[in-house]
Amino acid sequence: MMRQYGHFIDGAFVRQNAGPVFESLNPYTGQAWAELQEGTQADVDDAVRAATRAQSGWWKLNGAARAEVLHRIADVIAEHAAELSVFESTDNGKIVRETRGQMQFAARLFRFFAGYCDKIYGQTIPMDQTSIFDFTVREPFGVVGLITAWNSPITLLCNKLPAALAAGNTVVVKPSEHASVSTLELCKLFKKAGLPEGVVNVVTGGAAVGNAIVTHPQIAKISFTGSPEVGAKIAGAAGALLKPVTLELGGKSANIVFDDADIEAATVGALAGIFAATGQTCVAGSRLLVQRGIKDELISRLVDRAGQIRMGDPLDESSEMGTAANKPQFDRIMDRIAKARDGGAKLVAGGGRGQGVDLHTGLFIQPTIFDDVTNDMEIAQEEVFGPVLSVIAFDTEEEAVQIANDTPYGLATGVWTTDLSRSMRLVPQLKSGVIWVNTYRVVAAQAPFGGVKESGYGRERGEQGLLEYTQTKNVMIDWSGQIKDPFAIKN
Repeated sequence: MMRQYGHFIDGAFVRQNAGPVFESLNPYTGQAWAELQEGTQADVDDAVRAATRAQSGWWKLNGAARAEVLHRIADVIAEHAAELSVFESTDNGKIVRETRGQMQFAARLFRFFAGYCDKIYGQTIPMDQTSIFDFTVREPFGVVGLITAWNSPITLLCNKLPAALAAGNTVVVKPSEHASVSTLELCKLFKKAGLPEGVVNVVTGGAAVGNAIVTHPQIAKISFTGSPEVGAKIAGAAGALLKPVTLELGGKSANIVFDDADIEAATVGALAGIFAATGQTCVAGSRLLVQRGIKDELISRLVDRAGQIRMGDPLDESSEMGTAANKPQFDRIMDRIAKARDGGAKLVAGGGRGQGVDLHTGLFIQPTIFDDVTNDMEIAQEEVFGPVLSVIAFDTEEEAVQIANDTPYGLATGVWTTDLSRSMRLVPQLKSGVIWVNTYRVVAAQAPFGGVKESGYGRERGEQGLLEYTQTKNVMIDWSGQIKDPFAIKN
């Protein structure tokens, strides 16, 4: 059955501006399963007006009252996690075992930021002039625009949304045109939880909708998750309007394995780092840096385990890896694999389309491993965003650091070693926003997340993620009431 959706504006699903429609394809069956509205400038204007009307009332709620709403949202997300996960897995091909966990994490994020609603503190500042009392307050921006990607729509949205709401903002959201359904289904739960109308608005569509949000004069801040190429365009457009931006972009993360590591743990970490989520995650450990003495053994283990990964229906609980999320992404991944083979990398596992019963209609890609990769190869420098692992040998600690940092990106790094002193030496040397030691792809609501270099700027999650949605106002009060010399006032 074809599901039909309008935009979610001012607490209702609407199709009033009669924009064209587009279809969402199930990447497992290849069939259209949802029809969505292509947003127009008028739709974005309507959403911004609704968010603007709602913002003053939302902010005027005291922190405890906002927290109650966010806790109710967390409750209904947890209650409906199973059905939300089915919507998301149907839309983007990620296995339901993972998306179900992501829905529970979304609820955790709402609960975490609910706890901050009445704890957004300012400071009192001692002044040189003893008659002046100085203090700061943190205030919301007003209306903010949130633009998310197709690989984990609800997680990416909930990295942003509860923080923005806790701070007193209202929002206009644009999900990816490749995977919008779970975001729209989440809006039904907002209504069930009693979120006031207009606090959250969603306009679906492509790049034109994103541009309308970024350049809208009444949207005061933008948060974007996606590719560096699009992120650069958004930063440029917002910068021309002096509008602040948070960017969570791509990665080409190094997963570094030293010869003293627990090799079984490192094997599991390497597999999880690149083949979980079909490699379609910005923190994918796509470059496996292995100390030369253990490289052959580790590759043997990885090739054996990669061949055992069960690809299948994302909604089947026994499936371990799903599809590429959409046809353009499938084609990009396959093109990167072909170029790596032509460029001299040694293919030791996978490299083709998934074969087997029930795989013929889906966008499946075999878990792929390349050996004999050097860091100057295209496969080691460009983000693949798929289940493709490049193995790079190193000899010394210094060489490992040099290779890890030799990339335009700086999102995440993994380090596998039983030498605690080594791990602490490496932390300040690695140019990365996130570093995992003896683990990989671990997330936490309270831990800030974000990158450096072309992986973006600003942080999500944790207290820093909350502060991204506030502005500092400074207040000075001269309690003496006496200004004796107007020309002595310093500016």
